[in-house]
Amino acid sequence: MKVCIITEGGKEMGFGHITRCSSIYQAFNEIGIIPQFIVNGDESIHNLLKDINHETFDWINNQRKLLAALRDADIVFVDSYQADYNLYKEISNQVKTAVYLDDNMRLEYPKGFVLNGAISAEQLPYPENKDVDYLLGVQFALLRKDFWDTADKQVRDEIEVIMVTFGGADIRNLTPKVLKMLIDTYPELLKKVIIGNCFQNTAEIEKLKDNNTELIYYASAAEMKSVILESDIAISACGQTLYELACVGVPTIAVTVADNQSTSTRGWQKTEFIEYGGHWSKTDLSGNIKSLIDKLKCPELRRKNSCIGRNFVDGKGAIRIAKYFS
Repeated sequence: MKVCIITEGGKEMGFGHITRCSSIYQAFNEIGIIPQFIVNGDESIHNLLKDINHETFDWINNQRKLLAALRDADIVFVDSYQADYNLYKEISNQVKTAVYLDDNMRLEYPKGFVLNGAISAEQLPYPENKDVDYLLGVQFALLRKDFWDTADKQVRDEIEVIMVTFGGADIRNLTPKVLKMLIDTYPELLKKVIIGNCFQNTAEIEKLKDNNTELIYYASAAEMKSVILESDIAISACGQTLYELACVGVPTIAVTVADNQSTSTRGWQKTEFIEYGGHWSKTDLSGNIKSLIDKLKCPELRRKNSCIGRNFVDGKGAIRIAKYFS
């Protein structure tokens, strides 16, 4: 069986697409199928792909090369915010099965499958189409292999460790602002701060750190899982990491940093897993986060939030997808 995965990522686009597509790669690999992984990206993505057999080129502007690579493919997964309908149509016409990863009904897709593993996916008004099948909901949330099996999270009575993570680039420069508030207000707590591959503010963060601040640079999936397991609460953007936090069961203060996160954010709010810190542009974002940290000092609330997260995300979405299509 020939499986191809097409996606994009880098300094400008972020790394969420690559992260979730890598979970599909790992899941097929687990059942003995090694996919062909094709990425439109820059040099910043190399560390993410070090264990993946991949090819990197600008497939948006070199569609002939892309379609040649897809020749005789049984299944093609496409995860993109850049590809237009015509390219999706070309892929659909050429391959046996096309699967389109979607977040917010970006297009009315051609013949194939639409895969949306977001918390709110089942409530989206996708159009009825006899040629399109939908795989929707958190049972299909795509998490990397390290999160497929996770022990029960032990919730301490007191908050001792806070994790801060704002994606691979921290596009809103929130990490320094939040870290300063934590150092000023909670100097006794250990702050574990994730520094992504494309941070432009690393020097600013390093100047702020105190003796109770640990900076984790370019964390692998295993390192992310380790930090998440050690943390009592997290302050996170509302992207892919939020699903990993839910899977482990870490109560999370979530901040919307991009418009395409809004639908997912509302879905998580309804579950009551997250405490919503607000939109990144909120004037008193730091003050609001501080209030929510104080709220989460209640161990019963943290235990409740932890259980909600684990009940929604079991980490096995990628395996379900690989078995479904194999």
